[in-house]
Amino acid sequence: MIVDKRVYTLRPGGIPTYLKIYEQYGLKPQIKHLGQPLGWFYSEIGSLNQITHLWGYKDLADRGTKRAAMQEDPDWQVFLKEIRGADILIKQENELLIAAPWSPGGKG
Repeated sequence: MIVDKRVYTLRPGGIPTYLKIYEQYGLKPQIKHLGQPLGWFYSEIGSLNQITHLWGYKDLADRGTKRAAMQEDPDWQVFLKEIRGADILIKQENELLIAAPWSPGGKG
C-alpha cells in the first residue's frame, strides 16, 4: 500500500470557503474515483490554514489510473474551476508514503 498525503495551505480564513466548495463540488467525484480517504483534516493548532488529506492505493499504477480518471471527470473539472476562482490556495504539497511491513496496509 502507498499513501498519498496532500497538504494545502490556504489564505488566512480560507478553510470555511474551501470546505464549502469541496463539499458541494469536489467530494462526490473524488470519492467516485479514489474511494474513501484514509483521513481528511484541517488544522486548528500548529501550522494554521492547512487542509491535509490521505488517500490509499495498492501501488503507483493504481494511483495513476484512478487520478487520471478523476482528472477526466467533468464534475471534477467544475470543482477545480470553483476552487481556483475562490483564490484561496497558497501552496500545495504532496508526499507518497510507503507502509512499513508492520504497519496497517504493509506487507507484514
